[in-house]
Parts: sequence; structure tokens; C-alpha cells
Amino acid sequence: MKHCTLLMATLLIAGCANAPGWLTPRQNAAPEADATAATPNMAPSTLAAVKPPKTARTVDEFDTTTAADKAAAVAPAAGGTDLGLTIASLGAAGEPGFWLKTPLVSAPGPGRVIYPANGKSVKVDLIPIPGDAGAGSRMSLAALRVLDAPLAGLPELRVFSLK
Repeated sequence: MKHCTLLMATLLIAGCANAPGWLTPRQNAAPEADATAATPNMAPSTLAAVKPPKTARTVDEFDTTTAADKAAAVAPAAGGTDLGLTIASLGAAGEPGFWLKTPLVSAPGPGRVIYPANGKSVKVDLIPIPGDAGAGSRMSLAALRVLDAPLAGLPELRVFSLK
């Protein structure tokens, strides 16, 4: 009888991974994701951007921006305040839109990024993250693709605020 009880307890614990939804604990969303999703100063293109499907595996499947979205993002935007240079890495591929999460800004707002290696520019939503100005930034997949910047590299970018 002891062995039967021990076996039942083991099976019960092992089955927790396959428990129905009402028995599994809720997971809290990441605070950063909540903050960016509810930011009213973000461009409509980022707020209305289509999330990639859960089955996405390739770069093209993760980049859900349309040709019209890309055309609007590369439209010339003159002026702005030069915030400086940053080294950027690829941000979360599952977060759609054109954005740059950077410690160069203290509040969300519109911006423009230039990739000096080829001179290409893209309009982005600037999203603040904690850190020193030289701590580096994270950029959306769509924005890196428009810039023709290496997705697996660490491109140096010049950042402008368009406020």
C-alpha cells in the first residue's frame, strides 16, 4: 500500500505539466512588454502591428510588417535632436513594429535611426530602458531589416529624437 501511494503521488506530480488551464498558475506578463504596449506616444504602426504567429520560425515569418509599413518607415524625416551613437542588438523578434529600446531616451517618443555603414535611415519608436548611455540598445527585427543591418551583428547606429 505504501508503494501504491508513493507511485500515485509521483504520477500526480509528473502530470502537472499537462494539467488543464484552470489548474495551472497564471504567469505575469513582463513589465517591459506591458509598458510598451500601453504607451500612448508610440506610432500607430507599432501599436497596430501584427504579432507573428506562434509557429513562426524564419525571419520572414517573424517580420509581419507590410510593404506600406516599410515605405512609411523609410520616408525621409529631417531634423530632430541628435542623441548620439549606440550599439544595437536584435530585440525580441516576436515584438512587431519599428522600435528601438535604448537608454538614450528617458521617455517614449518618435525617433529616427541612421546606420552609418550604408547611410540608410528608418523612423522608429524610441522606448526608454534603464542603463547608461553607452550600455547599448535593442532594435526590432523589422527596423534592422529596413536598415540592411546584420541581424546577428552589433551595428553602430546614430539616434535622433523627432519630438
